[in-house]
Amino acid sequence: MSAPDLEPSAPHGAHGRPLSARQKWAVYKKSPYLPATVLLFILAAAAGFFAGSYSYAMANPTPHRIPTAVVTRPESARGEAFVAALDKALDASLVIHTYPTRARAGQALERQEVFAIIRAGGRGVVVDVAGAAGASVAELLTEAAAKAGAETGVPVTVRDVKPLQRGDPRGLALFYISLAAVIVGFVGAIQLSVHAQALVPLERIAFTAAYSLLGAFAIAAVVDWLIGALDLPFLHSWLILAFTMFASGMVFNMFNTLMGRWAMLPTWGVMVLLGNPSSGGAVSWPLLPSVLGHIGRWLPPGASVNAQHTAVYYRGHQFLFPYLVLGGWTLVSCTVFWVWRHRHPGGRDHMPRHAATGG
Repeated sequence: MSAPDLEPSAPHGAHGRPLSARQKWAVYKKSPYLPATVLLFILAAAAGFFAGSYSYAMANPTPHRIPTAVVTRPESARGEAFVAALDKALDASLVIHTYPTRARAGQALERQEVFAIIRAGGRGVVVDVAGAAGASVAELLTEAAAKAGAETGVPVTVRDVKPLQRGDPRGLALFYISLAAVIVGFVGAIQLSVHAQALVPLERIAFTAAYSLLGAFAIAAVVDWLIGALDLPFLHSWLILAFTMFASGMVFNMFNTLMGRWAMLPTWGVMVLLGNPSSGGAVSWPLLPSVLGHIGRWLPPGASVNAQHTAVYYRGHQFLFPYLVLGGWTLVSCTVFWVWRHRHPGGRDHMPRHAATGG
C-alpha cells in the first residue's frame, strides 16, 4: 500500500497539534471518566466508613450509663455492698434510682426508665433484668451481678422478668425489620428515579407511599405469619414499618432535589453509616458510645427501632417521641422536595418532548 493510501492518525488538536493541559481537562470533565473516577474513590471511602461505623458501635460494646432501680426497703448493708461492687464491675456506669417498694420500681421498669431492679431477697440479693429492654444490657448485668456476688459473698438471684420472645432470643429481629424498611425505602426511591423518571412530584410521593405500605406489609407478614420469628401487633408494626419506609424514601427524594445524582451519598450517610449503628437495635443505647447513643434517637432508624420495640414489648407504655422523629424527617423531606420540585431531575418537564408526549 502506497503512502498516500495510509489514513492519517487522528489529530490531537484542531490542526493536529497536541492538546494543552487545560484542553485535556476540559475534555476529561465532559467524559464519563470523571464521575466514574469520583465514584471509585467515594465507594472505597464508603466501604471503609461502613466497616468502621459498625465496628466502632458494635464490636466492643461497653457500659456508659445504665439506669438501675434500687429498692431501699428493707434496708440491707449487704445489699449496699453488692450495689457498690456491681457498679465497680460495670466501670461505675450505674445510674441509681431509688424506690421504696418493688411495685414502684416495677412501674419504672415498664416505662423503660430503668433496665434492672436490685432488691434484698431472703439472705441475699435479687436482680431483676428485662431482656426485652435490651438483650445485651441484660446479659452484661447478669455477668456483672455474678461477679459482684462472688466478690462480696452475697448470694445473688438473677431473673429475667420481661424476656424476649422465643423466636427472637437475641432481640435482633426488630432491628432487622427496621433495617429492611430503611434500606428498601430509599432504594425504592432510587429505582423510581431511574425507571419512572417521568413521574411528576405528586405522583412520585404517591408511589413512594404505595410501595411503603405494600413493602411494610410484606416485611411484617413474612416475619410474623410465615417464619414466626415475632408475634407482632400486626397493624401497629405494619404502620411503623410503612412510616419508616416512606420517610427513608422521601429523604432520598429531598437530597435528589438538592444534590442531583450525588443524592445517594448523604442518604447513605444518614440512614446507614450513622443511623443504623446508633439505632440501639443491635446494641442497646447504654452500651453505645455516648454520642451515638444520643444521636441515634433523632434519626429515622433509631426512631423506628424504638417505636417497634415499644409496640411489641411495652404496649401499655407507648412513647410519642419516636413518631415525632419519623414525622419530622418526613415533613422536612416532603417540604423541601415540594418547594424545590422544579430542581428535581425527574418529571415530564425534564423529559424529551417525544418521550413526554408518547410520540
